[in-house]
Amino acid sequence: MGNFLNFLRSRSFLIQLGLALVATVVIVFLTLRWLNSSTHHGEFVEVPDFAKMSVLDMRKGIEDAGLRYEVLDSANYNPDYPRFSIIEQDPKAGSKVKEDRKIYFTVNPSGYKKVTVPNIIQVTQRNASSMLKAVGLDIQRVSYIDELGKDMVYQIKFKGKYVKPGDKLPKTSKIELVCGNGTIPIRAQIKADSD
Repeated sequence: MGNFLNFLRSRSFLIQLGLALVATVVIVFLTLRWLNSSTHHGEFVEVPDFAKMSVLDMRKGIEDAGLRYEVLDSANYNPDYPRFSIIEQDPKAGSKVKEDRKIYFTVNPSGYKKVTVPNIIQVTQRNASSMLKAVGLDIQRVSYIDELGKDMVYQIKFKGKYVKPGDKLPKTSKIELVCGNGTIPIRAQIKADSD
């Protein structure tokens, strides 16, 4: 044990220890300098605002800024933005990011997605209205025909043409309901009289 303590106090051990410490400091210093230059530490790019830009213009802007991009699935159609334009980006405009960072974009689709017309035939106008709103359709107007079922839906029209349950219409479409007014149709009265 005494020899070991003597060795720890010896001049050659202290020189070796000093050299090891200097080498460690130099290696750490050089590693930090290399990391600083290779990761562009402290160098940031400000993310431009791509809102309402076309995808083509966005690509050019991304390249000019030294960034990368990925287009995510299109969102629900937003009428406030042009078709096929950027409606959302992550990170947001004005954020500071490293060069070559990937920016994620959500693009406005070409129009509203299509929804299926629910089966509202022989359903009351009130229930039909709720069923239509649930799928994203609106009632533009209600017209009446001579049918016994008062306020019962008998037909559906879209832009003047008849549609049937199961047909697809763009979401937010305005349709017309053709309902009964509660009177017996003349043909039914004639048939009843002849019997």
